[in-house]
Amino acid sequence: MTLFRSAGRTETGHVRRHNEDAILDAPELGLWAVADGLGGHAAGDVASRLVVDRLRALPMVDDVADRIDAIEDELLRVNHALRRMAAERHVDAIASTVVILVHTRDAMLCGWVGDSRAYCFENDRLRLLTRDHVHGDRGDETRFGAYPAHAAAGVLTRAVGAEDRLYVDWKIVPRRRGMSFVLCSDGINKELGDADIEACCRRHARPDAVVGELMDGALARAGRDNVSAVVVRLDDFEETR
Repeated sequence: MTLFRSAGRTETGHVRRHNEDAILDAPELGLWAVADGLGGHAAGDVASRLVVDRLRALPMVDDVADRIDAIEDELLRVNHALRRMAAERHVDAIASTVVILVHTRDAMLCGWVGDSRAYCFENDRLRLLTRDHVHGDRGDETRFGAYPAHAAAGVLTRAVGAEDRLYVDWKIVPRRRGMSFVLCSDGINKELGDADIEACCRRHARPDAVVGELMDGALARAGRDNVSAVVVRLDDFEETR
């Protein structure tokens, strides 16, 4: 039987007035997520919290295809709810990114919309599982816009609640003992490079220790955005650090 150790933390950071991130750390469900309400939009915290709460309420399903279908259907319902909310409030969008990690009997599933990221750490190597849904190179500001040739770099091309249609990207990762996964909002990777995240994973076996160092490291720098991380480790292991 696969065992999980996991931990998560979210902080407002040094610049933003409100925390528009939300996290899900539910090892009993085999489900973890980080959602990032879009900066500059009304009720980004409402959007990210709705995404996380709806995911938490999903029933457990072992079959890979059924689990993906259930998550996509629920995110589509959230997408429609956020679109209605934005129309009622007469704002352009109330939306959120999300990155999800799911355990099934056969594999780990990683799904995402937007620029919140998932990494896999195994055999002392860090691997980025997700691909940011942004136009061009990342900018400092998270926002949503269309995708014309003249679009500013860093503009999100996908988010839950941003458009009537929603597309979720998925990656299936074979399950192996000792693997670790890092989910984070862009407040982490704005301040820490992949090499920093990899070094942190090498230094610590316990997920709470990895989360603590990532969060403290990002906040020790500019802390320009909300900062959130969830770390998951598969199988039992010796707690030596």
